Amino acid sequence: MSDPLRRNEYRMTETSAFDARAGEYGAPVAVAVDRGAFVVKTYMHLLGAILLFVGIEAALFQAGLAERIASAMLGTSWLVVLGGFVLVSWLASRVAHMSASLPAQYLALTGFVAAQALIFVPLLYVAERYAPGAIQSAALCTVIGFLGLTFVAWGTRKDFSFLRGILMWAGICALVAIVASVLFGFTLGTLFSVVMVVFAGAAILYDTSKVIHHYPEDRYVGAALELFASVALMFWYVLRIFLAARR
Repeated sequence: MSDPLRRNEYRMTETSAFDARAGEYGAPVAVAVDRGAFVVKTYMHLLGAILLFVGIEAALFQAGLAERIASAMLGTSWLVVLGGFVLVSWLASRVAHMSASLPAQYLALTGFVAAQALIFVPLLYVAERYAPGAIQSAALCTVIGFLGLTFVAWGTRKDFSFLRGILMWAGICALVAIVASVLFGFTLGTLFSVVMVVFAGAAILYDTSKVIHHYPEDRYVGAALELFASVALMFWYVLRIFLAARR
């Protein structure tokens, strides 16, 4: 516990990948056969974003940069890191949803994935160093959770747009709790992580519902960005739970 990275482990893992959701669409669209192309593109882009995230992390760890990045970020005020990430997330989400330029949408998605990969480095470094196997276990649990929630959304075809207000208020409350924990030095425990996993699950239901009912068919990049943000959020807190269990 004398290692500075070890001392900062649990404070660092209390922050998260909050994204500013810029794209809200109105009346539901019909789930027709021709919407299948949009759905396929959305999930292919989600898969591409996940693979890009994994590739960036693998490159950083293999190049020996992860330790330096983790030390630098843990030695910086986490409020500055979180503030920068929220700004990047908001800009990326807005461009992906609002820009008429497809290259700009791809640039936004790529930038968002890169920002996610960067903010994950300290957490992954601590997990790799102090809890071998936790990353793989958390990834498997996240995949199972995502597939299960996706099955529920597609199986019921229910419109979960009513979750938007709940998610906004819950997200604000969680962000306030995280900022307060950094400012006043208290620890948000495992219960908070469990609540945030539930929050991420609700976000996945909401995002999937928008894919089914609301997104225009030319916004598959923005849809993939939102799904990726929710999956990353779930992975963050599932991994945090595994780390706490091995403390």
